[in-house]
Formats: sequence, C-alpha cells, structure tokens
Amino acid sequence: MKASESEVAYAKINLALHVRSREPDGYHRIETLFAFAEEGDLLTAELAEALTLGITGPYAGILSGEPNNLVIRAAIALREAFSVGEGAAIRLDKRLPVASGIGGGSADAAAALRLLTRLWRLPTDDPRIQSIARELGADVPACLVSRPVRGTGRGDVLEPLDDAKLAGMPLLLINPGVPVATGAVFRGWDGRDRGGLDAGDPLQVARAARNDLESPAIRIAPEIGEALALLARADGVTLTRMSGSGATCFALFESMAARDAADLLVMRARPGWWRLKTALRGHDPVP
Repeated sequence: MKASESEVAYAKINLALHVRSREPDGYHRIETLFAFAEEGDLLTAELAEALTLGITGPYAGILSGEPNNLVIRAAIALREAFSVGEGAAIRLDKRLPVASGIGGGSADAAAALRLLTRLWRLPTDDPRIQSIARELGADVPACLVSRPVRGTGRGDVLEPLDDAKLAGMPLLLINPGVPVATGAVFRGWDGRDRGGLDAGDPLQVARAARNDLESPAIRIAPEIGEALALLARADGVTLTRMSGSGATCFALFESMAARDAADLLVMRARPGWWRLKTALRGHDPVP
C-alpha cells in the first residue's frame, strides 16, 4: 500500500465552444470539444486522520482563506460516498492562473478524485465517482477523464473523441493576467444560437468552429483580443482560440519549433503575461 500519491490537474482546453441556449434554471446548453494539456497544477496527498488542504505555488495567494475549495468538497464527497474511515493531508501546488478558462478549480477537484481514489484504494470504475464529479460542476466530469471528449448538455454529457491528430500537438497557452468571471461572460452572450458542432475529425471540426464566449469576454477584458491577435501573428499556427470563458488563449502549432518561436514572440511583446509551452494529451488510460 502506498502511503502517498500525486496527481496532475491537467489544464483544460476548449478547442471549440458553441452556446446553444439558456435554460430556465440559469445554466446554458453547450456543445464543446474538450482537450487537455500535458501539464497543470500538481496535487499530492498522504494518509492522515483528518482531511486537510495546504496550497502553495505562484497562485496560492488568490485561493488562501477560500472557505469552500472544490478540492476539499471533492474529498469530503468521495469519503462520504464510500464510507472511508481515513483522512488525507492534501497539498495543491497552484501553478495555473485562477478564473482563466482552463479548468482551474474543476481540474483540481477532478485530480483530487483520481488521487484519493488511489490513496484510499477505491474502485476506479465505480459510477459514484462520476456522479460526484457531475455534482461538483459542469466541467468536472471532462476534467476527471482528462482526455479528448465531446461535451454536450451543460458540458457534462461526454463522448470520447478520436484523438489521432490531436495527441502530442504542440500547444502554447497565454494569459494577460486579467481574471474573468464565468458568470459575467455567459450573461454577456447575446442569446443567438449560431448552430452546433459538426461531426468528424476533431481537429477539422475545431478549425471550422468557434467560441461563442469570445466576444462577450473581449468586451469585459479587451486584452483577450490582443492575445488572440498576437498568437495569430505567429508562424506555423494550426488553430488559435480563447479557451472556455477566458481570459486564457491558446494556439496549436505544426511543430515544437513554431510553438517555441511564438512563445518568444509573446514574451518580447508582453513580458508580464503568463505563458505555458506544452502539448495536448492523448487518449491514454487514466490510472
């Protein structure tokens, strides 16, 4: 038995995001293509009598004193669902910007579920884990699998994607350092249904698609428009888009060299912006 475990909370990317309608309960019906970076926040945990959470990393200060952290909520829900008698000392190394459209708390909560499932020796295929993920938030089920999936409904009805052309694609994430509230961006959507996602090869579908939240997000944070324009100037770009409700934007590239050149371009133009050079994860099994 391992007394400690670690797990990456992989950064979530919306290759496309079509908003189809606003539901009576206030949620929105969407169609999206989820993909995930190879990197993200890092969670570690070891067996303990109580459930505790310590947060470190460059973005820890933003979460300090947060009373209802999704990681602890996930841990409590998992322990109660399986009547676990043990606790866990959890540590979150917060490396990704907060409120930035790349998973954030959802990815951390999902990673906590994977992490504690192993630590507490629980069955990984138990449907209660997916139920907990769905209750925690619309993005948590996709973040739980952390591999390319198509999301419908609130984004929590998932269908695996053929990722043959996605796996390993060079990826650059940039964020201008402006937190954007998801609720405010969705409220800024104009209510117009511009149609759903096509079927077929995910990369081709994504390139023909859009993110319906880009325009309202840019109205809130014009820096997002600047970030998209900056990425579009780079050579070797396959796809450029805002992820989720922003403010993080991304670009996929034909080669690692093109990605690295774009990273240098952004660094020179906006040295204070957050950047992450990485690649897309493939459809490998989640332990």
